[in-house]
Amino acid sequence: MSDPNDNMFSEIPGMDGLDIDAIFGGGSGTDSNPFGAAPAAEIDPPAQGQSDTAAQAMSEAAREQESQNNAPTVAPVENPISAAVEKKVEENAKKGLFEKPAVFAYGSARESISDGSMTFEELRIAKAEDFPELSEGKRVSWSVEYGKTVKTITDPKGTTIQSVKEEIERSKSFLDGLKKAKDKNPDCLVKPRVTAQSKGIAAYKGVFPTVEDARASDKPICLIPGGDGRVYEMRKTELGEFIVPKNNVVEFQTVRAGFIPALPLIPLSLIQQIISFFRCYMNTDGDFEALAHILWDKELEEFTVHIPEQSVSHAHVDANLTNDKLPEERYLHYADIHSHNTMAAKFSLTDDTDERATRIYMVLGKLDRFFPEITVRMSCGGVYQELDPAQVIEGLGEAYPREWRDNVTVEQTPARESLSGFFRPKRAGGLDAFRAKLTPVED
Repeated sequence: MSDPNDNMFSEIPGMDGLDIDAIFGGGSGTDSNPFGAAPAAEIDPPAQGQSDTAAQAMSEAAREQESQNNAPTVAPVENPISAAVEKKVEENAKKGLFEKPAVFAYGSARESISDGSMTFEELRIAKAEDFPELSEGKRVSWSVEYGKTVKTITDPKGTTIQSVKEEIERSKSFLDGLKKAKDKNPDCLVKPRVTAQSKGIAAYKGVFPTVEDARASDKPICLIPGGDGRVYEMRKTELGEFIVPKNNVVEFQTVRAGFIPALPLIPLSLIQQIISFFRCYMNTDGDFEALAHILWDKELEEFTVHIPEQSVSHAHVDANLTNDKLPEERYLHYADIHSHNTMAAKFSLTDDTDERATRIYMVLGKLDRFFPEITVRMSCGGVYQELDPAQVIEGLGEAYPREWRDNVTVEQTPARESLSGFFRPKRAGGLDAFRAKLTPVED
């Protein structure tokens, strides 16, 4: 019987193909742990050429990695529902904008144009009453400013306002500008501009003080003031010399007679004192006239009344001014006011003879009535011009309770210009402003 330790693998069938030394590390003569860590393999250092190639490969790999890190991120897909809602809101905003009427804009005036089918020329004619400088169409140009878009109108007679507004609204530049603009609801402004205005006199015309000066000039058309107060036009042609009165001298500016006071209005209380003084000379012995001077005190900056020495009768006043010692450097003789007792407040021929100095003149009549009559005029070098009393005298201005107006309904604005025959205000701010001042309201 053989020893079992002689060959421990002798009983394993198919052993002939197994290399036991390879499995367990045998055959080297050195004891080793088949389950230990394998020794590190020795790597020969690369040659010089191989080292450069490896470095280059590593550099390229690093650049590729950096490129991947810096690559832009893909934007998230837009929500289709949100985009649709935003588009609908934008369309509705545009629809509301396009339905807005155009706006007439001139100076500080702004007004919606209710009829967009009218032409620019028709709009000019409609506005010429309020703005006389627009009365001549050839001197007026038009433009439309809509957002950032500005369009010049070349044919105002044949172009409607609405057609220009719609043309701008359909343009790509307007829609693109609307997207970028902060104001998504701009007005379509229709703007006139006076492009030409008469200045001076044409080169072929001249103004001359005498007929002789006009004849000696080389101007074919000459304007000459006449001794009768009229302006005459001379035209020199090969046929001869023609002279006619000129009724409408467009070369000269329009001048209106009137008075613009440099001082405040005369206080009504001062006029009431004068009325009381005049009524003192209306008694059973006879109705007499009287005279008062209204002066401006430059030192105190207020009006005062001076009664000169005078001799009075029923229809005449003789004033003696030789004894007046008022210093002229302090006082300005602003107005004369005299009474016509119970007679009407009309200036007489005697008044026309006496009242020639350049100042204000007043006459009070019907002093026997509770409210007397008053007439005011100015003299400009002996030429008279009647004035509205409200131009120089304060109006009635007592306050009344606000609730008084609660029971009053105004159906229409009166066409008349005055509140009564006594007050006919024509001053800056118009009648409404005067009414507001005339009738203050107590809170």
